[in-house]
Amino acid sequence: MLAPIKHILPVTSILREVLLPVPGRVLARKGQRVYPSDIVAEAIIAPQHLLLDIGRGLGVRPEEADQYIKVPVGVQVDEGDIIAERRAVARRIVRTPIPGKVVVSGSGQVLLQVQSKPYELKAGLTGTVVELYPERGVLIETTGALIQGMWGNGGIDYGLLSVQAKTPKDELRADRLDVSLRGSVILGGYCGDAEVIRQLDELPLRGLILGSLSPALVPHALKVKCPILVLDGIGRLPMNNTAYKLLSTSDRREVSVHAIRWDRLSARRPEVIIPLPSGAANPPEEVAHFRTGQQVRLLRAPQRGLSGELIRLLPDPVRMPSGVEALAAVVILETNENIVVPLANMEVLG
Repeated sequence: MLAPIKHILPVTSILREVLLPVPGRVLARKGQRVYPSDIVAEAIIAPQHLLLDIGRGLGVRPEEADQYIKVPVGVQVDEGDIIAERRAVARRIVRTPIPGKVVVSGSGQVLLQVQSKPYELKAGLTGTVVELYPERGVLIETTGALIQGMWGNGGIDYGLLSVQAKTPKDELRADRLDVSLRGSVILGGYCGDAEVIRQLDELPLRGLILGSLSPALVPHALKVKCPILVLDGIGRLPMNNTAYKLLSTSDRREVSVHAIRWDRLSARRPEVIIPLPSGAANPPEEVAHFRTGQQVRLLRAPQRGLSGELIRLLPDPVRMPSGVEALAAVVILETNENIVVPLANMEVLG
């Protein structure tokens, strides 16, 4: 049976595509060393438009105004250019108030697509550009620690990690946050305090990494700009020890927080990347089979959120207390308790 994998690795080779949402212009070069704030591509996401009423400007009816328009569709115009002119007793003209491009002309009106600030795509992590995708973006390679999670609010940012969770079961409250943390990425445990979410953009913070999040706070978390990444799930759960040990020993180190939505089809998960000096490292497996010796995390009650080691795969389906028969394995928890768990109720940490 194939095992879902959540990567929690102290060092690995990481390849990440950084892509524009629409076609644009790639600015980075192949082989270039980039940092999280470097702009690697840009595009016009939502061009702005300006409608000019030519008939009113010339003092004629709309159906008469078209004959006085001097600039055809597709032409780029600068501020102050004459776009329509009528010579009568008194000369009347219509000028372009701002630079733009004529995209529609007719019925006494001209529609300009005006110059707008392009969307700038940032690298989001430290690494080397190893591939260019014309008009779309780049492929970045880096070496570092990789900690993947379960849920993200869609934000991406980076900053120095500030460990506020003293234990995996710790709860993050608003009184832990103050101006000294401005610009930091916070590591917390469980969060059930709405005031924490409200303060994220006010401070502001560059990211929030949590073990778990109250379901009541999910709608609020989706509205803030600050990236919020949940490692172990929605509800009150302890942070898994593997992730906690790796993150809690990285205090004051730069981390990239990619709180993207979990896409089960592409296997992309929300993740934290901690850059490390370049060196030999193998890329992580994206698909694996369950086998003895693996570190696993349990996904269902009553042991939901606990982790342990898979010590034996059972050869035949096992009847569970619910009456369902399922392929299962024996797992030894960190408490040294041996339990039988359906394979469908756990994921591999590796």
